[in-house]
Amino acid sequence: MSTTSQASQRINALLDENSFVEIGALVTARATDFNLKQTETPSDGVVTGYGVINGNLVYVYSQDASVLNGSVGEMHARKIAGLYDLALKMGAPVIGLIDSAGLRLQEATDALNGFGEIYMKQTLASGVIPQITAVFGNCGGGLALIPAMTDFAFMEEKKAKLFVNAPNALAGNEVSRCDTAAAAFQSEETGLVDMVADEATIMEQIRQLVSVLPANNADFAVDDCTDDLNRVCAELVNCVGDTSIALSQIADDGLFVEVKQDYAKDMVAGFIRLNGATIGAVANRTEVYNADGEVAEKFDAVLSARGAEKAAEFINFCDAFDIPVLSLTNVKGFAATKCSEKRMAKAVGRLTYAFANATVPKVNVIIGKAYGSAYVAMNSKAIGADITIAWPNAEIGMMDASLAAKIICDGQGSDAIDACAKEYAALQNSVTSAAKRGYVDQIVDPADTRKYVIGAFEMLATKSEGRPEKKHGTV
Repeated sequence: MSTTSQASQRINALLDENSFVEIGALVTARATDFNLKQTETPSDGVVTGYGVINGNLVYVYSQDASVLNGSVGEMHARKIAGLYDLALKMGAPVIGLIDSAGLRLQEATDALNGFGEIYMKQTLASGVIPQITAVFGNCGGGLALIPAMTDFAFMEEKKAKLFVNAPNALAGNEVSRCDTAAAAFQSEETGLVDMVADEATIMEQIRQLVSVLPANNADFAVDDCTDDLNRVCAELVNCVGDTSIALSQIADDGLFVEVKQDYAKDMVAGFIRLNGATIGAVANRTEVYNADGEVAEKFDAVLSARGAEKAAEFINFCDAFDIPVLSLTNVKGFAATKCSEKRMAKAVGRLTYAFANATVPKVNVIIGKAYGSAYVAMNSKAIGADITIAWPNAEIGMMDASLAAKIICDGQGSDAIDACAKEYAALQNSVTSAAKRGYVDQIVDPADTRKYVIGAFEMLATKSEGRPEKKHGTV
């Protein structure tokens, strides 16, 4: 199989059968410097066009590594920019399949200008149409900004390389010590990549993602619901630890499309369907179960800087595309490490701002502890949650009752501290006391969570919320 056919075959593997229509197949490079005139550049190294995924219109470009290593020159960039123009006119997603050596050196400033034109189109499209990239080969230097500026990025697990500076160019590093261009690093350490898999699996994951997303910011992602709206989730109470499982149980037919699943695992983010409608979900997590049903990782019930940033970015996407947001809250404070402290305040500030700034329907379900400012930041009623639901055993307050008692009864005996702790738990930390103050709207049995959440979002379907007039916020 030739590399030329590989670029087209990737498109055919992604789209519905026989649906791809190529645009600009006859475009070639205009530059003639450095003997480019004698070099064949079919399609100028990128196949562009449109097709459908499960009947949904999408625009796709796939870089051809057999043509000057898939490098980006003037006409190559112009084809991608033109594809964005069409996608914006039609209100349909753009999907980029990346396999390129980067900037075409023979075209110098023309190629640089081409990079800039792509960046500009991406900026104009941001928040208007979904943008998805998948890296299958090289994606280095300025090209790395393209997946960074899209909404979702995928990466082939073995051959793909994504970097601004190559691993060996980093001071004190070389590739055998730490491959900073590898999929594992970009998904687990930087959080740039949402999903890592083999090529065939990536194509299926993109198809699934497109099927749950709206086509544009004026569209609504709704499908027929075949699940029971009143379905009882008997095992949900056992999923407080691994909330990715909890979200799967609440969702229609168990569908949960998780994003950034290898990054900041203490925070879960992804899409579910409820009564056929796409809902964005974020949730605190304290356990990760493996395929064998065993606990593979454990975390404290705290907000980390990485987790807060991951959730904030996801909420901003949902708000831009009018996707309602569901949160599952189980948090008692903030991660207390020197590394996390470096950016904790800013990260949690961004999370708080993302929840408070979002005008989409917002529902919060308190499934465990909800203490202090960390709870306030997790979609509390104070920062704009429309409906707050809590399980009967939830704990809502400033801090754990035993810690509060030690402060209140400082210098007193253990009996006095124990009595104070019990009184504090009843008066200040119980879900009932929070409900009496209006901070909780409904106390529901865990098994009934699905039907109450569906009911809340149905009630909020026509929500309209005014805000002070401004260009944009700055957090």
